Amino acid sequence: MSQIPPTLPSSPTATQLPDLARRIREDARLDRVREAAAALLQTGFTAGGRYPEVWIRDFATFTRASAQIGQLPALKENLLRFFDFQQPDGSIIDGFTSKEASVDAYNYFTTPKHPELCGHKNTAETDQESSLIRAVREVVEIEGRPDFLLETIDGQTVLQRLDAALDWVYRERWCEAHGLVWNCTTIDWGDGQACRDWEEIEVGVPADPSGLPRLTEYDADSHPALCIYTNALFRIALLDRALLTEQVGEDPAPWQAKADALVEPIRRVLWDPERRKYRPHVYLERGSPFPGDFDEAAIHFHGGTATAMQAGLLSPEDASHCYATMQANVAAAGARTVGLTIWPLYDVPELNNTLFWRPFYYQNGGDWPWFGARVPIGLLRSGLPAEAYESLLPILEMIETSGGFFEWHKPDGTPAGSSEFRGAAGVVHEAIERLRAWALGALEHDKP
Repeated sequence: MSQIPPTLPSSPTATQLPDLARRIREDARLDRVREAAAALLQTGFTAGGRYPEVWIRDFATFTRASAQIGQLPALKENLLRFFDFQQPDGSIIDGFTSKEASVDAYNYFTTPKHPELCGHKNTAETDQESSLIRAVREVVEIEGRPDFLLETIDGQTVLQRLDAALDWVYRERWCEAHGLVWNCTTIDWGDGQACRDWEEIEVGVPADPSGLPRLTEYDADSHPALCIYTNALFRIALLDRALLTEQVGEDPAPWQAKADALVEPIRRVLWDPERRKYRPHVYLERGSPFPGDFDEAAIHFHGGTATAMQAGLLSPEDASHCYATMQANVAAAGARTVGLTIWPLYDVPELNNTLFWRPFYYQNGGDWPWFGARVPIGLLRSGLPAEAYESLLPILEMIETSGGFFEWHKPDGTPAGSSEFRGAAGVVHEAIERLRAWALGALEHDKP
């Protein structure tokens, strides 16, 4: 995401902003949680306590915070490993781990550069390439110079390899008819597709010639679709690529034009003007995996909406309306924060799933600080600082009550999934930093 300056809305409420800024500057909770996040991020780069992998979609969301606390050399070393694993077609793996920690559920890649490691790619999703560009842009911004972009891996610079990754998306995941990027049918930003059963994979049963369904792999039974998360994140990646072009003294206009070209089709294809929210999925040639009487159009994707705010795709009025809808959804679900993934839930007994698509479980109605904290970042981007602060406070309370950064929470706030979830720490740290920066800017603006 590009650098977002503090903004002061030109509304009548602007006279009240200094009081809001002072409350933010004096709120000790922000300091406590930020310090706790920094302490966790000092301990490594894997996704969390139960995950031995370094995942790019997680890594990209704590790159900024880790770099700010002195982890820059190790960050760059880990980023370069993703380029070492980059495939000849330009695609980027999801993550890598030690061979000893690998599991049978994935098809692994290896590289002679790191014989002790193996990597894999979730082909149901299309966010790995965008995430890597985001992480590189964060590193370059923190360093304040383009040196990292010019490092070479097997004769290609980092910048050239980023372009190869973008080329892969345009070549392999581009829907020409709509001018948008596609992925498989998942729950918003989730990485497990519909009609797949993770439990029969998780026990270690290998794929056989008849084709064991794989939760994370695109195949002839998958349902390609367009969604807001993937396309908003891709727009952010293109904007970041434009900024990186400036860093090496070249013209950013072509990349800016590519980013801008996404705006109209996202609005036309994915925005539901009657409900004033994004459609969950727009299906392509294989149609929907859900029964005909299931009203999927009613579902509101919180994470994708927050990403759209970060990408500058929502007007302040639409962002405010979406935030109000999120708050109403939280109340209806009996949840704690806007980290509630979606509402209403996917409650489809016909799905052959017993884990990822279980109601109020994981990505189907879990409460994730990792994505919830993107809401205040997006609201700030939309010029709504009061709403940003309001949306963050319940997330801070849930983190302090649970005693740390967990992968997700049940509606009553009970922590679940992995402990020491670094993605949550990174995004919460960023939300706090951006709120603090806005407050400082507002107070400076108010000086006579």
